[in-house]
Amino acid sequence: MDNDKNRPGFRLALFATLLAVVVVLLGAYTRLTHAGLGCPDWPGCYGFIGVPKTEAQLAHAEALFPHAPVEAEKGWNEMVHRYFAGTLGLVILGLALHALRRRHEPGQPVKLPLLLVAVVVAQAAFGMWTVTLQLWPQVVTAHLLGGFTTLSLLWLLCLRLSGAFAPLALPARVRRWAALGLALVIGQVALGGWVSSNYAAVACVDLPTCHGQWWPQMDFANGFHLTQHIGPNYLGGQLDSDARTAIHMTHRLGAVLVTLALLALAWQLRSVGLKGLAGVVLAALCLQVGLGISNVVFHLPLPVAVAHNGGGALLLLVLVSVNYRVRAASRPVGASAARDRAGSDGSRAGLAPAVLTSHSK
Repeated sequence: MDNDKNRPGFRLALFATLLAVVVVLLGAYTRLTHAGLGCPDWPGCYGFIGVPKTEAQLAHAEALFPHAPVEAEKGWNEMVHRYFAGTLGLVILGLALHALRRRHEPGQPVKLPLLLVAVVVAQAAFGMWTVTLQLWPQVVTAHLLGGFTTLSLLWLLCLRLSGAFAPLALPARVRRWAALGLALVIGQVALGGWVSSNYAAVACVDLPTCHGQWWPQMDFANGFHLTQHIGPNYLGGQLDSDARTAIHMTHRLGAVLVTLALLALAWQLRSVGLKGLAGVVLAALCLQVGLGISNVVFHLPLPVAVAHNGGGALLLLVLVSVNYRVRAASRPVGASAARDRAGSDGSRAGLAPAVLTSHSK
């Protein structure tokens, strides 16, 4: 990546992206340590900015929330996640303000940073509902998808501010395979969120079969009953074994479909000379499949489970990069050159047409 082409705001966007990765991993860690209700209120914790620890604070917490005794470790897991998420929100607000100040400059994205602010506001609401609705699976899954959406949009902003990727001529079929791969990965992430929010990750403890059968007893109607009623505490899940097995097996089948599609995408990328990009797709795919298999074989060890969430985020970012690359590559060379020329030389009103023409070659 040529640093000379980086537009103002690129470094801040890259920092926000890295911070979003941390937030996603902390969110996974919070879910996997059953700390989603470590603080029974929002945005504080038992009415405090941190987890209560003194005798007076603990007495106050017990008086306010007699049904939720303080568990300091879970409380801190939740609050650290909130601290980082709040910081990310402020950084994204800074990106939006920066974009508005430079909105008249060529090549400065404005709608994307504003969209990120809207997504963060929605994420805050889902974070609140995750607690107030006691881990209602629909909200937990939406909250996870919101985190991945925030991360993906930040990475897309980095790509747009980087000034990378020269235009090339690529067949339309490559764009179609890239779009299909991205759609399937998004679907698989959503399925992963549904697995996590319904505690179905260990519904099958053998591989490649489940309960010793290729097609075990499953209850898809209840497993994918998307209107589960609000009220119960969903910590630990409310579904029976057959319903969780249905969710788990669907996620496995989705993994097979994603694997086949991304293998085809990698082949298409290699066929047009993008061997490096194809290799990145295959590496991210192999890593994520390996982590998924390890979760089953080793019965969901915490580090592997968190890494599996991170692998899903990485795979999604790779597919965002691929789609951005093949679409940037499909722009007409003349149009791209004209845009780049306007971005770099447009402010030099005194340049002669002959000089501008030489820059486009």
